[in-house]
Amino acid sequence: MSDHVTTHQAEEDARNEEILIFLNGRIVPKAEAVVSVYDSGFMLGDGVWEGLRLYDGHWAFLDEHMDRLFEAAKAIDLDIGMTPACMVQALEETRVANDMTTDAHARLMVTRGVKSRPFQHPGLSQKGPTVTIIMEHSRPSIPRPIRLATVPHIRGLPMTQDPKLNSHSKLNCILACIAAEKAGADEGLMLDVNGFVNTTNACNFFIVRKGEVWTSTGDYCMNGITRQKVIDVCRADGIPVFERNYSLVDTYGADEAFLTGTFGAQTPVSEIDGRPIGSGEMGPMTERIRALYKALVEDSAARA
Repeated sequence: MSDHVTTHQAEEDARNEEILIFLNGRIVPKAEAVVSVYDSGFMLGDGVWEGLRLYDGHWAFLDEHMDRLFEAAKAIDLDIGMTPACMVQALEETRVANDMTTDAHARLMVTRGVKSRPFQHPGLSQKGPTVTIIMEHSRPSIPRPIRLATVPHIRGLPMTQDPKLNSHSKLNCILACIAAEKAGADEGLMLDVNGFVNTTNACNFFIVRKGEVWTSTGDYCMNGITRQKVIDVCRADGIPVFERNYSLVDTYGADEAFLTGTFGAQTPVSEIDGRPIGSGEMGPMTERIRALYKALVEDSAARA
């Protein structure tokens, strides 16, 4: 099949050609938002990032996103040079400059900055960091449930590259995505080091079996904020939810499957490795969780 769909597919919006971008303390037109070829992010993928979603003037779960960003920066010994409050202020200034109120997505990126020479040692990054906020009008437009293919690329051990880091170094996930598309699917289903089902190349992964919601242990996947919110709303609403090891056999026999992420919230899965999942359409449990998540976002905005 060639009609690939991506989990970050959005409606075309001409306004995105005129967006303003935050770059190192300045808000500049899109065409002027450029960084050096010596930047650590461009040269080595040396940096961390966050994706945030704007609903009715409110950045969903903003505190959690800031915590994750600054924790990741500390883990890679990167001094952001800003407090979380200053980062939030920059985010808000960028939002106001773009006159965005809802259905917007922000990509907040921090790299170690410009290097003095084109080599890997972090001490060569003497003009850092580079802080960028790209904000786009972004309404999800995913025309059908996602098709997955299991790929040979895995989410590995934390002593190689910890999968909990939202780093700029995404080549492993990109290769997984390419492998899935070569197999005729939309996205790659990645296993962990023990062969258990883990995550996809871009999103966290859940299945539904006999009224229970299952996801991975979390040991080898991104510590997704939407993932955790789904677990939270299930528990609060009395839905049995388990973080556990499970196999492809369990997955193929699931009644439903869905992906979670900041952009798409909960995206249904229609088939895995050519095997239909449930009816091939969004199932009732996924619909129920979507409604619970939407209510959580609205409640969070009301209390902000």
